[in-house]
Amino acid sequence: MAWLKKLAGAAIVLGGVGAAGGWLLSAPVKLDAAVLTQLGPGDASKGKRIFYAGGCTSCHAKPGSQGDARLQLVGGLQLKTPFGTFVPPNISQDPKDGIGAWSVDDLANAMLNGVSPSGEHLYPAFPYPSYARMKPSDIADLYAFLKTLPAVAGKAPDNSLGFPFNIRRGIGLWKRLYLDNQPVVALASSAPDPAVAGRYLVEGPGHCGECHTPRDFAGGTKKGEWLAGAVAADGPGIVPNITSGKGGLASWSEADIANYLETGFTPNFDSVGGAMVDVQRNMAELTAGDRAAIAAYLKAVPPHPNGYPARKPAS
Repeated sequence: MAWLKKLAGAAIVLGGVGAAGGWLLSAPVKLDAAVLTQLGPGDASKGKRIFYAGGCTSCHAKPGSQGDARLQLVGGLQLKTPFGTFVPPNISQDPKDGIGAWSVDDLANAMLNGVSPSGEHLYPAFPYPSYARMKPSDIADLYAFLKTLPAVAGKAPDNSLGFPFNIRRGIGLWKRLYLDNQPVVALASSAPDPAVAGRYLVEGPGHCGECHTPRDFAGGTKKGEWLAGAVAADGPGIVPNITSGKGGLASWSEADIANYLETGFTPNFDSVGGAMVDVQRNMAELTAGDRAAIAAYLKAVPPHPNGYPARKPAS
């Protein structure tokens, strides 16, 4: 039938147009010159602060590392998620197995746009959806600090992902939905300076929302439930609510939060546990002012009920 052939032909044409449009929309996009000029020369002493705020050792040091070994960023940690197993790479200064051959522009593109030096999309297991909110000058400072760390040979294993998650090009469409460099929480113009500074640390380098915010079916954070707690992406546990909503930090003062970040002890004299052990260790490296700012911001975040299903009582 002629009409059936025409219909089939139209379907093929529309399919081709859709495929071409998807290919164009999913293309990796690198930073423009206007952003790159904001990088500046970089200051390693300032970059050390960004390094610990960003928790680089938590994922990129060899699991179980202590002391100076935490600065040997050889990678290899396995993050087992519903999308597959992601393995943070070697980001030491080794020029072959690490990022020793990267330029500051390369690091900025990776952290702000999730694009590798070769022009491929990076998976958002690397928390660039949060790093995208960082100042370019802080990226330059971090780059300068990373240059002071040792080169360690050894390539981390590849990710282990099934179809369709092993197709990097699809991340381009994901980015169009979820990559945004604007603050999540709109603070009032009268908000105190510490809360504003804390917003930058929490929403940007600290990437707290990547673990403490529930995610939708595509793995994007639900910003309407920001920091409400979530089912852990890696393993069977939960990540707690850190808003002042029910089940969260309503009973904690700013001083309690700042002290916890410094010492690892809760107001009830319990101690930090799980994945938060490494995070708290990094937070302890920041200044008292930074920890106070983080606390001020967390108390300013809109309260939410727990963002994860109620846990069944132990039998």
